[in-house]
Amino acid sequence: MTAENLIQINQDKCTQCGLCVKVCRGTLDMGEHGPEVIDDFCIACGHCVAACPNGALDHRQAPLEKQVLLKEMPIQDANTAARFLRSRRSVRSFQKKRVPRETIHELLDIAHFAPTACNSQGVSYLVVDDAVTLKEIAAAVADWAEEDLRYGALGKSPWSKNTANTIRCYHENGRDTILRDAPCLIIAMAQKERFALGRDNTHFALTYAQLYAPALALGTCWSGLFEYCAAAGYEPLLQLLQLPQSKSVTGALLVGYPSYTFKRLVDREPLQVSWQ
Repeated sequence: MTAENLIQINQDKCTQCGLCVKVCRGTLDMGEHGPEVIDDFCIACGHCVAACPNGALDHRQAPLEKQVLLKEMPIQDANTAARFLRSRRSVRSFQKKRVPRETIHELLDIAHFAPTACNSQGVSYLVVDDAVTLKEIAAAVADWAEEDLRYGALGKSPWSKNTANTIRCYHENGRDTILRDAPCLIIAMAQKERFALGRDNTHFALTYAQLYAPALALGTCWSGLFEYCAAAGYEPLLQLLQLPQSKSVTGALLVGYPSYTFKRLVDREPLQVSWQ
């Protein structure tokens, strides 16, 4: 479908302000009677429809009727926004309480509005909230990590000692240091042929999920060992997941109700910036 078929312009409503052209990446330009489609660079981002103050544009893949009208941008003051962003922490201890599936759905519904390269989107999710399956996944990841520490890339990584201690605690103390006894594991997936792009898009999406989670009283933590295990193609894990043949794991997030709250904002190493 060409851009000419995707974008419709109501000339009666158009005031030729040119905002739609300014936000477009090359498909629209101003003509004698208003905006015109001049090329087929459309990625269906919907910016043209969203920017028009008069509702003069419509788009088949970003319909005007599905866009929410904003009277003003919901911008927080700088101090509130800074404290909110700095307050995000990884949660590694969860209450023994099930997270309703509708709550997880709400979380992922916000996550899927995260930016993606050229509006490629393409991230899908497998949510595991069955306690038995979660224990089986943790055991599979532990077995893989133990073997990889001896013979694979984990043993050569800067975090090898930390990983080795994680696996030792898992086996010796009976503590789930892999999935942290989280009641829910969100597994992100993308098409295999677009893995690199899908992984970047996944990181944007799961970051949105992490930032939105506290609004739902949830805590989150990236599951790095799980992701590495899946990326290594560890067959016992893949058999548990039963992923579609066309998709690969691009990220994973532990989700649950935190068993504690943080009382302070943690500092970081000094900011490093160069100017040219």
